[in-house]
Amino acid sequence: MNLLFVCSENRLRSPTGEEVFSKYEGINAIGAGTNNDAETPISGDLIEWADIIFVMEKSHKNKIARIFKALLKGKKLVCLDIPDNYERMDPVLVRLLENKVSRHIRLR
Repeated sequence: MNLLFVCSENRLRSPTGEEVFSKYEGINAIGAGTNNDAETPISGDLIEWADIIFVMEKSHKNKIARIFKALLKGKKLVCLDIPDNYERMDPVLVRLLENKVSRHIRLR
């Protein structure tokens, strides 16, 4: 299963999602950002690659839906509602991600 994690700059939240979920068997995870200056900017290729797209905030969901509308057909786009209050790999952020993502996929 391919999981795409999206925040604004791909520096804190989405790289944490990528690192945490890449450790699970059967899961490939990539982080990306909606800003032009993101470490890994969101792209059509990433949208097509992903089985599920997890965004951190509603603004990310709205931007992706607007820009990549045609590519989202049949895709699950989930807002996790995680604010930009955490450092990369913050244990609280890791627990939040695991709890919220596990509602949508089965973790082994």
